[in-house]
Amino acid sequence: MPTPEALPPGGEPSRPIRSWVCSSPGTHVWLLVIAITSVVIAFSPDGLAHHLLHRNSSNLHQLAHHPVLALLGSAFWIENPSAFLLYAMLFEFFHAPVERWLGTLRWLLTVATAHIAATLLSQRVVLEAIQDHDVPRSMAHVVDIGVSYGLAAAAGILTYRISRPWRWVYLAGAVAFFAVPLCTRHTYTDLGHAISLAIGLACRPLAHGVPHGKPLAPEPPPSAH
Repeated sequence: MPTPEALPPGGEPSRPIRSWVCSSPGTHVWLLVIAITSVVIAFSPDGLAHHLLHRNSSNLHQLAHHPVLALLGSAFWIENPSAFLLYAMLFEFFHAPVERWLGTLRWLLTVATAHIAATLLSQRVVLEAIQDHDVPRSMAHVVDIGVSYGLAAAAGILTYRISRPWRWVYLAGAVAFFAVPLCTRHTYTDLGHAISLAIGLACRPLAHGVPHGKPLAPEPPPSAH
């Protein structure tokens, strides 16, 4: 029987799901909060749901009046609760491996920086467009919530977790995924995604000294002799 010291951090081979969750706690706490807010939106009357989404948006109006709440709250809501399962899959595919690889603090620094920077820069573009009369003033009040900026940053830094030559295939796919909408639709959200991906790629120094070959799932303990 292996001693507790023989087990890897967060590793319980007999409980693989629990081990995976414990090895990426930030990802799963974040996902739990989004699950709760999604249930709230799903079961709220239309008027209340509309109020909650606008109150937690990081649009120009909310950033001007409630900047901290706008930046923080917008990371914990999704506009369409039926999309929760898709987001859960994306969290497991991008956030959980990055958090387990880099550690919670460096993972959080990456996604938080991207979320804040992409929000502020993209909304700055909206403000300038309003001032130039290129878009209506109502753009200052649009619903702007969601977790996609953090996901784009995680996708970016995950590039350095992948061994060559597959790293370049993955990177080309990620760049195309975010660049094509930016070049064809030109929305501020597409711009935010592109900024977030670039920030994730720019966070490579955070991965310095972290072996890219670290397993994505807990390893089994040594056999007892």
